[in-house]
Amino acid sequence: MSQEKRIKVTLVKGLTGTIARHRETVKGLGLRRREHTVELPDTPAVRGMINRVSYLVKVEE
Repeated sequence: MSQEKRIKVTLVKGLTGTIARHRETVKGLGLRRREHTVELPDTPAVRGMINRVSYLVKVEE
């Protein structure tokens, strides 16, 4: 059984004034407020979401 790769994603900027689709993407990642960190599986879907809001988040492998 192989260990699933995981990544830590932290919201580093507030959502005020951002595009509505980007706010929905951040919510879809499970981020609730500034400086909130979640651990997610490293999948192409999650990577795509992170890429869309890369200016709002910080990623740690």
